[in-house]
Amino acid sequence: MDIVSLMDWLGEANTKALAGLTIGVVFGVAAQRSQFCLRASAVEFARGQIGPRTSVWLLTFATALFWTQFAIYFNYVDLTEARILAVPGSISGAIIGGLLFGVGMVMARGCSGRLLVLAATGNLRAMISGLVFAIFAQMSLHGWLSPLRDSLASLWITPAGRNINLLDALGLPGGFGMLMGVGFALYAVYIAYKNRVGFSVLFFGAGVGFAVALGWLATYSLAAVSFEPTSVESLTFTGPSANTLMYLLTDNAIPTFAIGLVPGVFLGSFVTSQITRTYKCQGFEGASSMRRYLAGAALMGFGGMLAGGCAIGNGVTGTSVFSLTAWIALFCFWIGAKLADALLDNRTFRLATA
Repeated sequence: MDIVSLMDWLGEANTKALAGLTIGVVFGVAAQRSQFCLRASAVEFARGQIGPRTSVWLLTFATALFWTQFAIYFNYVDLTEARILAVPGSISGAIIGGLLFGVGMVMARGCSGRLLVLAATGNLRAMISGLVFAIFAQMSLHGWLSPLRDSLASLWITPAGRNINLLDALGLPGGFGMLMGVGFALYAVYIAYKNRVGFSVLFFGAGVGFAVALGWLATYSLAAVSFEPTSVESLTFTGPSANTLMYLLTDNAIPTFAIGLVPGVFLGSFVTSQITRTYKCQGFEGASSMRRYLAGAALMGFGGMLAGGCAIGNGVTGTSVFSLTAWIALFCFWIGAKLADALLDNRTFRLATA
């Protein structure tokens, strides 16, 4: 059955949601099995280590970069009108929001995507933190925090009414992105070899990145045959979490790729945890722990919406198409995480500065 026939059978909106659900399952399985987490790799790096968590993150990043650029280079997709590139990008939002998100993910001990994966394995801390993240993301999109987000985002906007494609801006050839992906992948495998990371972990880590490329291909294919305007997008969790929350709270919302994505990730991670017998209920360890998690989730909700995406949406999806603001946000995620780890968790640093 081709896409057009599927749309005729299910309807356009349900087909888009089904695509999101399917790719979300792929992501959920791969992220759960690889323990992919930007927060863990950023903390590892901040403490002077380039270890197993960094190798998994780098391989995910490299896989998304290579396959997305492969699809662009060989004309399987045209992402020039993808939302992340076709609308003005906020450099100030990427900087401020990126720093806030980086601090928040250390406080909540996981980025938004990781919280969703952990929630499906019985982690009640992640579940409640993820709910707070979604609420603050929605507040930043359409609620009380939206005026503050708008004012901060408008401080420094990319020119010409579009975001900046770094490959075009630097005059680099189309195949450069693929070569860059191969280089990062080789380095990731080298780090993994040094740290004795198993093949299965690397396989599923690459699967996380491949899900991003699948997202681009799926939404581009849907947009090409859809009668209704369809956003060309891929994996991100800030906007989709907020929209999924509102979808569940209202009775007139329309299914979309993003709304199918969130339950897909949860389902993939939940089934995997059941099969591997890693499902385990876990709660907060006290009032101070709860305050820390919820404050971190709130910072991620606002920061992610201000930055235009989360650790996946900017750090893997946006960078795979060389969006300027995505690369800036990714850099600021790492800086914010390093600062938060140094001030909150790294005992050696605290003693040295006392």
